[in-house]
Amino acid sequence: MSNGESSGAWAATGGVGTFSGVNADAYDENGCLIPVIYQGRTRRDRHEELLAYAIRGGIAQARIAHEVAGGRGRIHMNILWEMAGAERVLHGVLAGARGLIDGVTCGAGMPYRIAQIAAQYGVHYYPIVSSARAFRALWKRAYHRFSDWLGGVVYEDPWRAGGHNGLSNSENPEEPEDPRPRVVELRRMMKEMSLGDIPIFMAGGVWYLREWEDWIDDPDIGPTAFQFGTRPLLTQESPISAQWKRRLLDLKQGDVFLNRYSPTGFYSSAVRNAFLEELRERSVHQIAYAEQPVGELNAELLIGARGRKIFVTAADRERALGWVAEGLTDGMRTPDSTVVFVSPDKGREIRADQSNCMGCLSQCGFSNWAQDERGTTGRRPDPRSYCIQKTLQDIAHDGDIDHQLMFAGHNAFRFREDPFYSNGFVPTVKQLIERLHTGD
Repeated sequence: MSNGESSGAWAATGGVGTFSGVNADAYDENGCLIPVIYQGRTRRDRHEELLAYAIRGGIAQARIAHEVAGGRGRIHMNILWEMAGAERVLHGVLAGARGLIDGVTCGAGMPYRIAQIAAQYGVHYYPIVSSARAFRALWKRAYHRFSDWLGGVVYEDPWRAGGHNGLSNSENPEEPEDPRPRVVELRRMMKEMSLGDIPIFMAGGVWYLREWEDWIDDPDIGPTAFQFGTRPLLTQESPISAQWKRRLLDLKQGDVFLNRYSPTGFYSSAVRNAFLEELRERSVHQIAYAEQPVGELNAELLIGARGRKIFVTAADRERALGWVAEGLTDGMRTPDSTVVFVSPDKGREIRADQSNCMGCLSQCGFSNWAQDERGTTGRRPDPRSYCIQKTLQDIAHDGDIDHQLMFAGHNAFRFREDPFYSNGFVPTVKQLIERLHTGD
């Protein structure tokens, strides 16, 4: 949600302003927003259109950020490694905005090639990791060859950050860990790699700097910097809609939570609303099935308009008939040998979104797109997920905040409690940074 205007304003104060390079907005010669409309008949054709939009938008936002910053601070671009064509977008934007971008942050996956690409264009790279182990793998495989261009390492707390989170299978999403031991381990490892002077950016869960004061001069951690993602959402320069900003001021603790509905397969942190509630209910209305009777899956059930025969347990058959009686008549099969029951309208929406896929991810659980030669993951599309490109584009451009995905960090409830935002006050970026410098 950070664009050229908001990141440029942040840099103008002497900070590092980061704009999103993920399908950023572009403008025509009159300064009007170019609508993202796909003409291609195939996913591959739409995928190529998507990359062209992304490169044009990234260049546009870099130019705006550079102009707003007025030569002060630094301008970085953030990119997701798991987004489709990440390397092509990086090459396109860094070539088209040469000299305007100082660094690239990159997470959501293992961005091995980010170092080589950044070095090619003479910009620093800032990998986003959630563990020392992840950084070790990146360093050994690729980064050690481009150490001169490593500007910093962003440690993103996988329990507290907004957006997609880097929780591993061995970590419990319900039990957040103290970030300090994890960052100390990262610093210890970096010192072994002769990277003791490279800053670690603490990201996720940072609100008041006074709460992190003991980190600043700690030799087991420093040099340290801090990244803010949620607080800049509520600024005058932030591009999010007025209703989104009002919603942030009303959030309570627990309104932002980790969920596993994303088509990326990652956990993500988003605001509890009707969008996520519908996804939760979709998964609740789910039963196991078999194509042929086997074991307890021996009760016959007809699903879909054509009455396809499947076999479920006797108890699940009664549950399914109850859901059908409630209007959830569309049974949609998942890649995990289960079937979910949705209304006919929701079923049509899901199928239309899957059909309209433009390949925005390197691979997508929702549509089964993959950017490899086959163009598919080889698995059945998963109706328990959603089209992430569609919902993020909609909410980014004044969409319905109750029925779209709204990312936020877990500390977003503090807008309601922080006296700085009393009476609905929305600061400028300059006012926010001045406030941060006081420790609050």
